[in-house]
Amino acid sequence: MNQQGIDLAVKPHIVISTPGRLASHIENCDTFSLKKIKFLILDEADRLLEDDFGQQLETIFGTLPKKRQTLLFSATSSPTFSSLMEVSDKKPFFWQQESTIATVEELDQRYVLCSADVKDAYMFHVLDKFLEKNPKSSVMIFTNTCKYAQILGMILQEMGVKCVILHSTLRQPERLASLASFKSHKVRIMIATDVASRGLDIPTVDLIINHNVPNRPKDYVHRVGRTARAGRGGTAITMVTQFDVKLVHAIEDFTNYKMKEHQAEESEVMDILTEIAVSRREAEIRLDERDFGQQKILNKRKRIIMDGEDPEAEAQRKEEVKRKFKDNNKIYKEYCERKKKKEKIIIRKEKQKTNKNKPRERPSTSVQ
Repeated sequence: MNQQGIDLAVKPHIVISTPGRLASHIENCDTFSLKKIKFLILDEADRLLEDDFGQQLETIFGTLPKKRQTLLFSATSSPTFSSLMEVSDKKPFFWQQESTIATVEELDQRYVLCSADVKDAYMFHVLDKFLEKNPKSSVMIFTNTCKYAQILGMILQEMGVKCVILHSTLRQPERLASLASFKSHKVRIMIATDVASRGLDIPTVDLIINHNVPNRPKDYVHRVGRTARAGRGGTAITMVTQFDVKLVHAIEDFTNYKMKEHQAEESEVMDILTEIAVSRREAEIRLDERDFGQQKILNKRKRIIMDGEDPEAEAQRKEEVKRKFKDNNKIYKEYCERKKKKEKIIIRKEKQKTNKNKPRERPSTSVQ
């Protein structure tokens, strides 16, 4: 912050910033002002206008001169743009690229239908086959949570596959190091949350794997947009379970594109199923021992307190919602039972395998 404040005091011609950091400098720095700027450019405007950036944008817009040009760019449109045009003092110019589908034609979009219990094994099988056929290509794997990104990274490393991890709980130097290794092609696989779904342009990325189906179709568009860029080809494979069918239909309706099924060899998946399941369980145990995500929980509690609410009451409310969901959802109960049985079978087989490979002790003999 101090170094950036010194840099801004020189009054640079161009400032590239995130909304939160720019708002913080405006509030805390007397030597910096936006009163003389001529152009304001908002990239990824749909996210900035829809997500939790309202307070920061309000701070920024409050210091801008009225005589300026504001430019908004986005790869996906949203109702927010229509609302913004309606409330604008001057009628804005709006341009949209005409296309029958929301993704590029060079992108081959596929899905793998599998059970939720064996999704990790199917994903590893798809990844292994692709790397075998494309030794110079890079792969990005997207998942929905920081913890699962970390677990997938640990599973791949346990299986002897080099990869880097990128998510919001990593420190900034760790994020930059992961990104540098992936961009330089030193490591060919990146496992990331949606923090990497926008703004990255890496020509060697030829495959996107969606470990989970995004809840919002436009998040899917941004994820798969990391490949097949600037006229190049690319492939996107989404892992679909029995719980994701409606989400896939929503994505197909949004993109106006019907995904094709990607064939996977079930027999080969079954060969690695036990090893993947054991690696996953070990990764979960190690993360629990490290209190992974504890800092994120503390930051959430701080935000709740800053908003004048009771964090304990909020936690109790969430627990009550979860309890009602679990009590009323029979599918969830059945899924938990199947998962417990599966884990018991895997552990039993692993013990039998270990005992079978253990050398037998020979009876001792004494010679006099």
